[in-house]
Amino acid sequence: MAKKIRIIDSTLRDGMHAVSHQFTPEEMAEIAAGLDAAGIDTLEVSHGDGLGGSSYNYGFAAAKDEDYLKAVSQVLKNSKLGVLLLPGIGTAHDLEMAAKFGAKVVRVATHCTEADIGEQHIKIAKELGMEAIGFLMMSHMVPPEKLVEQAKLFESYGADAVYVTDSAGAMTPYDVKKRIEAVKDAISVPVGFHAHNNLGLAIGNTLAAIEAGATYVDGTTRGLGAGAGNSQTEILVAVLAKLGYETGVDLYKIMDVAEELVAPKMRRPQIVDKAALSLGYAGVYGSFLLHAMRAAEKFKVDVRDILIELGRLKTVGGQEDMIVDVAYELSKAKKQ
Repeated sequence: MAKKIRIIDSTLRDGMHAVSHQFTPEEMAEIAAGLDAAGIDTLEVSHGDGLGGSSYNYGFAAAKDEDYLKAVSQVLKNSKLGVLLLPGIGTAHDLEMAAKFGAKVVRVATHCTEADIGEQHIKIAKELGMEAIGFLMMSHMVPPEKLVEQAKLFESYGADAVYVTDSAGAMTPYDVKKRIEAVKDAISVPVGFHAHNNLGLAIGNTLAAIEAGATYVDGTTRGLGAGAGNSQTEILVAVLAKLGYETGVDLYKIMDVAEELVAPKMRRPQIVDKAALSLGYAGVYGSFLLHAMRAAEKFKVDVRDILIELGRLKTVGGQEDMIVDVAYELSKAKKQ
């Protein structure tokens, strides 16, 4: 029997970074209907930074979270509706709202050393009858032993699965394999992997994760996402089919969603350009890219210098304000 792999598609969440969070509810509903018809198990919907992310700090979305969830939930027939929540950005109230509008899955995302701040939200999700998944971001920044410690915390809170997340697209297949194997050996719930493509390794890293024991993996159609984007769902489906894995996704239909529904709505090409490559090389949080590009333009400095310095400073998600500080300091140094 073919091994089953669950694909969680985040075109309508992580993909929002690539369109500056400007999908309309109608656009989301159209894409969601296509993903549902193609057989995607779970699709994730929200601002790129999760529930409550629409703000001055992270960029305002075209609509409210509830408008997106309401529009998408009305077109789903088979796929489960999921959301992402970063404690401190999203709240318990946001989670209750999402459940009210049909969300069945929540991924509680924390920095890879801060699973403890997700305890409350995991437990609330379970009380609401939702599937709760722990999501350890920036996992390249700590050794496997630390990820094991944090994964065990999520499992102890009642998480139904735990993700190792390469938020910066900074890992190699060797890095991924070590981390997935360690976490898989330490917990009894399924292990997932979320890849970014800043080093051009998203598909390869996802395959390494599966070989190491991950059974949940992520993708976005057309690779839409922060930085150089994510594993491209339609490619992932094709490659996994060739390797004999069962995803439940119709290859022709998911290719059509990518080509006919998503591609016409893209604001910029999803490529590994010099800025995206610098994200992966420096190990910088993927959603910093557009902020860094704007700061580079404003202060007339090279975006690569900003990203490399942010990597040297070991910045993490939530420190977007430091992007402007770094750009300003580089600009001052340039004039001296």
